[in-house]
Amino acid sequence: MTKAMKIAIVDDEKDMRQSISQWLALSGFDTETYASAEEALKSLNSDFPGIVVSDIKMPGMDGMQFLKKLKGVDSGLPVIMITGHGDVPMAVEAMRVGAFDFLEKPFNPDQMTELAKRATNARRLTLDNRALRKELSDGSAIIKKLIGQSPVMERLKEDILDLGQADGHVLIEGETGTGKTLVAHALHAVGARANKKFTLISCSAYEEETLSRRLFGPSQDEEPIPAIEEARGGTLVLEDIESLSDKLQARLLTTINEQGTPSETRIVAICNLQEQDKTCESVLRPDLFYRLAALRITVPPLRQRGEDILTLFTKLGEQFADEYGCDAPEVTAQEAAQLLQAPWPGNVRQLINVAERAVLQNRRGSGSIASLLMSDSTEDEIKPAMTTEGKPLKEFVEAFERMLIDNTMRRHKGSIVAVMEELCLPRRTLNEKMAKYGLQRSDYLNAS
Repeated sequence: MTKAMKIAIVDDEKDMRQSISQWLALSGFDTETYASAEEALKSLNSDFPGIVVSDIKMPGMDGMQFLKKLKGVDSGLPVIMITGHGDVPMAVEAMRVGAFDFLEKPFNPDQMTELAKRATNARRLTLDNRALRKELSDGSAIIKKLIGQSPVMERLKEDILDLGQADGHVLIEGETGTGKTLVAHALHAVGARANKKFTLISCSAYEEETLSRRLFGPSQDEEPIPAIEEARGGTLVLEDIESLSDKLQARLLTTINEQGTPSETRIVAICNLQEQDKTCESVLRPDLFYRLAALRITVPPLRQRGEDILTLFTKLGEQFADEYGCDAPEVTAQEAAQLLQAPWPGNVRQLINVAERAVLQNRRGSGSIASLLMSDSTEDEIKPAMTTEGKPLKEFVEAFERMLIDNTMRRHKGSIVAVMEELCLPRRTLNEKMAKYGLQRSDYLNAS
């Protein structure tokens, strides 16, 4: 389950920092308070899992000095500044230096909560991006993270390898939760830019003016470095490109035209439209759309990935079982069919949630996968969740059979004799089925 992001509150006035802390804690945040900037700096580093809320006027090190220190520690750390009525010019200067936003006293607590949500969402994206970059040392590693052997996934991997070697801008389309950001990472990792800068910006995480400064900056010689400059020679990923205003679309197009070729900065645009009557092409100005869509990748929805669903569910179940210190749930034939037949409107992201809840249910010794699928659906979706999309029975049987052999091999760490005894299969039959489903005994030896 997603852990609450932290908020470091820095204010020399005890009543103010306590009231901010209490309100944000009630809003679901994990807060910690500091009476001075000097005290806060001892605890804040580039791995801090949250954001900072700081008063501008403080004795000793003031908010502006504190902000500049923080930007030296981590340029991607969101800082919300709190200012008095007469200090708005100073707050504007703080925004130029790199503050996420500011609030003028007295402020509406609900406004503080909404601003904190936007800032923590931006921070979570930054930290996820860093963790992924740290984890991956080469392009082959990230391709392996695109789990599945279905025809649509094999095609996706081929597209990534082909387009990764190309040098044009790329548009990535697909439903929510399909893994479009992971595909963007893969495009960068398998290409010639793998050792260059990778910068990711969520266009929906910022207000228009803040996003404009983050993307283009006030000028080339001022801090912080705008993203378009920060990613020079590398890759700039723009998530939720459909969120760009007309004004920012025009400015992005001008920047692309001035750049001339993608050899300067390659832009990978991610479109996340959900409305059936809208497409990325319909919401972006045509000239920008065709510049960004020089190369296109469509990430397939989970419901089209066949037995990949069971493969993913098994791997996720093992990961969560290890995390919670319990056994992964055993999937029956009926439950396997239900997993394959579900519409998965939330795609892989929804499957992750279902797998985690299935493990927690199994730890308590109650519940079923069917109940999780029903609770994950709206009233209109419950019925189609239990129907097939014209897939033959043979496909479901083979998918379940592969999952059953895979799970049993994992449990017995590759012991052919133990698997034969549990599944009541002769060696020749087991060997034939493992060959058919691409299962290798060596993958299970000494498995943890």
